[in-house]
Amino acid sequence: MPSPQAQAAVTVRVFTQRFSATRRGARLARMLATQQLDAWGIPYGSEPSDGAALVVAELAANAVLHGRVPGRDFALRLAYNTGKNLVRIEVTDTHNALPARAPRGAAADGETGRGLVLVDAIAVRWGVSGRSGPGKTVWAYVPTSREGV
Repeated sequence: MPSPQAQAAVTVRVFTQRFSATRRGARLARMLATQQLDAWGIPYGSEPSDGAALVVAELAANAVLHGRVPGRDFALRLAYNTGKNLVRIEVTDTHNALPARAPRGAAADGETGRGLVLVDAIAVRWGVSGRSGPGKTVWAYVPTSREGV
């Protein structure tokens, strides 16, 4: 009979917070995300932290600018899977419209329309899920090390 192989311990750490659907709420979401990642051992200013911060910033900005419903907040959820070296970032809003990528040929010097292109470049995967109640959750997996890629 073969001997059982030891498996590495996998820890999933979770952070969840609701924010007002304002620019200030989006900025606070990014700041708290980097603070939480630092507390989990992903140092502030490191490549993984900066990548996750950019994804949070883009998804939160989209929730505020395009997913805002007056009187409704948006939610941020981070789930750090240490075994896979991935952080799942989720931003949930109450608007049913799905996110759209920048149209081909969009102005290179335009101020909007490239957020999801950036998310696509940083995340190993991203998508949109429905939720109970109105709205959707936009999620992305961001590696915390080269091994997570």
